[in-house]
Amino acid sequence: MMASVVYVVDDDRSILASLESLLASEGYEVLTFDSAQAFLDAPARKTPGCLVLDVRLRGTSGLEFQRELRRRGNPTPVVFITGHGDVPMSVAAMKAGAIEFLLKPFRDQDLLDAVRNGIELDRARRSADSQMFELRERYAAMTPREREIMPLVASGLMNKQIASSLQLSEVTVKVHRAQIMQKLKARTLADLVRISDRLSGDTGKE
Repeated sequence: MMASVVYVVDDDRSILASLESLLASEGYEVLTFDSAQAFLDAPARKTPGCLVLDVRLRGTSGLEFQRELRRRGNPTPVVFITGHGDVPMSVAAMKAGAIEFLLKPFRDQDLLDAVRNGIELDRARRSADSQMFELRERYAAMTPREREIMPLVASGLMNKQIASSLQLSEVTVKVHRAQIMQKLKARTLADLVRISDRLSGDTGKE
């Protein structure tokens, strides 16, 4: 199993111990917290993870804590557990991004399945973020002229059409086009179109 961590937040220490034992038996690193604040005070980890969160906590509700995590930009997938759940509460949790809402007593396998799903989602998100970061780096290495020409190439315009539009020679456009493809590691026009679409929707792009 690839390195991953499961965070468990519950103010019942017997529940914490039970879940820690269950999750550790599956090979997960498990970090337990008896309050939302204890979780927030802990150092951030770079390992793919999932948060198992009780709905009812001292001082704050799990739903309020979930909203606070989103406000802080923490995208860790959340699995809610509760002994006092109802339909409106579960709907609110799922709408806020929770991946599962389990009523106590739940089957161990149901929790393990939910945690596995959460970790896979987090791993996929981290991979996508890493790819986007690399793409931004490649884009940043392009010249202003290459950035100007790239969307024209991606739109399907021919070299001579781009040359006419920008008052450049066709040979110059051809050279820029080759540089764009090389810098963005696009092997085909279809690759460039996909890259252009991702960059155009990326608010972190320079």
